[in-house]
Order: sequence, then structure tokens, then C-alpha cells
Amino acid sequence: MKPPSPVNERCSIARTLVVLGEKWALLVVRDIALGVTRFADIRSRLEVAPDVLSDRLSKLVDLGVIERRAYRDEGARQRDEYTLTAAGAALLPVLGALSQWGDVHVASPWGPATRYVDARDGGDVRIAFVDAHGRAVDREQVAVVPGPGALVA
Repeated sequence: MKPPSPVNERCSIARTLVVLGEKWALLVVRDIALGVTRFADIRSRLEVAPDVLSDRLSKLVDLGVIERRAYRDEGARQRDEYTLTAAGAALLPVLGALSQWGDVHVASPWGPATRYVDARDGGDVRIAFVDAHGRAVDREQVAVVPGPGALVA
């Protein structure tokens, strides 16, 4: 399935929001990344209507963000669980950036609900800009400029 796209939309952010901007989409990706992979478990965590969740899961599968895999518990009928594809896993820095921003600008009184850590030692990691040589660049030193696909006025 070809992802929906606004007519003549050149902006990657706008095109991405067409795919992932629907309510629940990124939360579903987050939960699958956390290891919550079964429909009932995702629904329970998010408290989302089953038809809405089914729609979001189907769209994310069609767009190649997650994949559906069959499983069967002993004595039960076959059901589906969901895993991230490479495209879905590539969203982890986006989720991390949203969490990092939210932890500062719309902080919860209970503290962060999700942490991003180095799997090797459990140390916290943060999202940052890096240059082509892998060096960290302070956000104050980052300029947003038109790319080759931009319309120049």
C-alpha cells in the first residue's frame, strides 16, 4: 500500500504526520517497542476502543511500520501479535526525542513514564544532534535551512 500523501507535499515532516499523526499511532509504536505486542495488552494499556486500535494496527502494518505475526497459546485459537519492522525501529529516536521534550516541557508529577537507556549498562541516553563525524552539536549551533526539495520563494 502506498502511504497517503498530501498533493505536492515536499516537507518530510508533513508527509510523516500523514502516516503517524493520527491519535494512538505513535503510542502503539511505543508500546510495541516496550514489548507489549498483543492486541488485548495494547488495548488495555492505552484504553483505546478496539475498532480504533484495529484500524491503527492495520494502517501501521500496511505502511510497513509494524508487522503482524500469528501466535497460539496452548488450547486457544490463533491470534496476532505485532513487532516493529526496521522502519518502526527507526522511530525510536523520534519517540525518545518526544519523551525528552515532554519530560522537560510538560513534565509529569510522577516522573518520566519511559526511560531510554543503553542496553549494555542501563545508563540513561539522550537524543542529540551529531555531525557527519559523529560529534555532538549543541542545538544552538544547529540551523534549519531549506533542502534540495524545498520550494524557493
